[in-house]
Amino acid sequence: MSNVLPESIASSRRALFTVCAALVLAGCASGTGTTSSAVAPSASATAPGGTSTTVARRPSSRPRAHPRTARSRGSGSLAYSTASNDMVQAQPPPSSCHSIGSGLYSRPDPACTPGALNPVVKQGTIDRTICVEGWTKTVRPPESITEKEKRASLASYGDSGPLSGYEYDHFVPLELGGATNDPRNLWPEPGNSPNPKDAVEDELRQEVCDGRLSLARAQREIATNWVSLARRSPPRTKSPSPVGRAPVPAAECTLTASYSSRYDDYDVYVHSNQPDRTVTVTGTDGHSDSWHTDGAGYADVYFKSGGPAPGRHVTARVGQAICSTTL
Repeated sequence: MSNVLPESIASSRRALFTVCAALVLAGCASGTGTTSSAVAPSASATAPGGTSTTVARRPSSRPRAHPRTARSRGSGSLAYSTASNDMVQAQPPPSSCHSIGSGLYSRPDPACTPGALNPVVKQGTIDRTICVEGWTKTVRPPESITEKEKRASLASYGDSGPLSGYEYDHFVPLELGGATNDPRNLWPEPGNSPNPKDAVEDELRQEVCDGRLSLARAQREIATNWVSLARRSPPRTKSPSPVGRAPVPAAECTLTASYSSRYDDYDVYVHSNQPDRTVTVTGTDGHSDSWHTDGAGYADVYFKSGGPAPGRHVTARVGQAICSTTL
């Protein structure tokens, strides 16, 4: 018997193989089994006549002149809290926590009290929160809640002394954006207030509100080892200028603005001597938008005015500098 297939059968098989191969290649090209987070700015396609064409793709979002560096959700490993001020919060088991050191310079057990943050307080909101005199009183939990927690917290730390001998302390203080009623941010600190830690808290808050220190760094410093800050000499806020060194120039900024019909907003250009600072532009109607300056003190803030608004007065605050212009 002959092993040679008739030409018609061989041709049919070759055609079938070609179709199958084409289907496999099409499946690979469709990317059904893989995903990609990057999209090329253009794609090439081959026309039926064999010519190659390039299809341009519009950017998915408006590009920034100075891309902002991604920031962590909190300060280091500190988490934002959702604990309510109106509920007594459960504390760690009795005698499960052990403070570091003793007396006025003791620190909490990092496993029990690592610190936690208030999600309302961020670098862009300090002018409406911690830098407003008396703001902490508006977020402090009531004594009817904290006194019960304080007793349980004393038991967690194995302390049997009277309540009056301890301050139920916010480890990351309220004035630096600490969580208001989270057991991860509260512990029985020996002694009464005022104490050495209070002075450190006040100093750091002043530096943050003056624009000399970022909020995240202040939170990190207080949670890492506030004792080392308390024992430094002299404090940063009282350090005299070294002899022969030029004084630090006063904070300053200037604004210009131009309307973008394409994006229906204003580009508010900020030029300052305040590098790496949050910039907030506010209109007379109370609306505000924020960005941040680059290493040279420049920023382009996209101010959503709701359309052309010639004559509207806007003010920008960047670090310690305040400036204004008219749209």
